[in-house]
Amino acid sequence: MTALIIDDEIQIRRLLRLALESRGYTVHVAENGRLGLQEAVFCRPDVVLLDLGLPDMDGLDVLKSLREWSSVPVLMLSVRDQESVKVAALENGADDYVTKPFSTAELIARLAVIQRRHHGNESPELVVGPLTIHLDRHEVFLAGKPLKMTPTEYAFLHALARHAGKIVTQRQLLREVWGQQGDGQTHYLRVYANHLRKKLGDQLIVSNEPGIGYRLLEP
Repeated sequence: MTALIIDDEIQIRRLLRLALESRGYTVHVAENGRLGLQEAVFCRPDVVLLDLGLPDMDGLDVLKSLREWSSVPVLMLSVRDQESVKVAALENGADDYVTKPFSTAELIARLAVIQRRHHGNESPELVVGPLTIHLDRHEVFLAGKPLKMTPTEYAFLHALARHAGKIVTQRQLLREVWGQQGDGQTHYLRVYANHLRKKLGDQLIVSNEPGIGYRLLEP
């Protein structure tokens, strides 16, 4: 596996290089956005760790340029913890977001999740841990047992399961599940997230990222 780190802080690049190489990654680094985009073309990484605060261009602009030709998993890094910044990164194609300072163990775990999701199969069955969704029949099974769901609950769960481990923003969920009539109706999300939690029990977690969105996680 090849990782590309685009970050202007030398200490962060060293820390990430050590953490990734110890887990078998081949690591490439770039200290600014322009060099990062060139390196992405050259090394074709399996995952990109991208800082938002680069000296020559905004990390979001690097992300947008990258997304014009690549679907490589991207984990954003930033000292900025504002909800609006996280939402912007996710809606422009980031797979996840980690705020500095971060735990290397958490970062590695998140990398593993976004890579598993990226390389998942496209079979008519969507599987997340003990959960199986038969996409062609709109049937849901939990630990092998059928799970009764309303059409809205199914749509909400399907949206989360398709991006398992990744934050799905409030706006994305409202648009996907309720269409245009869902715009701004964030209370819908709270209600249906609670419905799913009751039905999934302790076998899967519907995690709320306040003000940002939801993600489906294995315990």
